[in-house]
Amino acid sequence: MPGEDGDSDLAQRAAAGDRAAFATLAARHYDRVHALAWRWCGARAEAEDVAQETMEKMARGIRGFRGDCAFSTWAYRIAYTTAVDHLRARARIVPLAPSQMQPLAEGGADDPPEDVAMNSALWRAVRALPEQQRDAVLLVYGEDMSHAEAAATMGCAEKTVSWHVHEAKKRLKILLEALIAFAASLLGLALLAQRFGFWLGRLA
Repeated sequence: MPGEDGDSDLAQRAAAGDRAAFATLAARHYDRVHALAWRWCGARAEAEDVAQETMEKMARGIRGFRGDCAFSTWAYRIAYTTAVDHLRARARIVPLAPSQMQPLAEGGADDPPEDVAMNSALWRAVRALPEQQRDAVLLVYGEDMSHAEAAATMGCAEKTVSWHVHEAKKRLKILLEALIAFAASLLGLALLAQRFGFWLGRLA
């Protein structure tokens, strides 16, 4: 996570009332907070609202930061709970437009169109998972957190995150199998047969 080595001293100073120290921390972590918010919300305006609300909560709560965990863990937990609360308040999930999607499995600009399509389908499927499974997968694969880091962010045991990820993979595998079968019936089997094992292998 960005800046952990230098965060501790800044966080202590911010907790003691040093506004400049907090401003440095906020600037250092804003991009990742915004990225997390966008991943959950799926719309730029909403992500900016969530990121701004997160920063406000951090500013109000920094005096209570005691260093029991890394500052980044504390900050991203606030971002996570703010994003989840936002989704619960609107009681629905807005699908990401294809141009907004960051693949769950990283891909390059030169990826074949079928890989891009599969990434998009997988990402949409992740967002449709039950809440805890969705959050575990987004934190572990979208935010590149370890299961332990995701557990700290979600406020649960590491084994609980592992279980949610395991269950999510099973759901996603079934969903992808159905998607591939449907696409094959429309487009033919030749190309999809080459990709079938590759994509399902990511969910093994």
